[in-house]
Amino acid sequence: MKRIFKRKGFARWQAGEKLQDVTLCKAVTEMEHGLIDADLGGFLYKKRVARPGGGKSGGYRTLLSAKMGDSYVFLHGFPKSDKKNITQNEKQALQFAGKFFLELSGEALSQALKLGVLVEVHCEQYH
Repeated sequence: MKRIFKRKGFARWQAGEKLQDVTLCKAVTEMEHGLIDADLGGFLYKKRVARPGGGKSGGYRTLLSAKMGDSYVFLHGFPKSDKKNITQNEKQALQFAGKFFLELSGEALSQALKLGVLVEVHCEQYH
């Protein structure tokens, strides 16, 4: 069963942008059907998502780590209008963080959720 998470910082950004969880769920479904904007290596992917009430082209860029069909962790997001891409240093930091989150044991994952380091996205309600 696939599970989708978001980092605490991503969740704050998401709330500020009024981006709903259903958008993240749709992004993961699209990825599972091969619609990936960029594979940045090290389990890090770039995925465009639409702005509420708008389209993807002027929307947001999200960066997430994924083990396809299993675990997804949204790490970072930004409006396309703010910057074109992330720096090499940001990419390396996100790859490191993503690998760390994807490899958490069940107990460590439960602790991360309890502490609010990660927040689970529940997509069942959108189907």
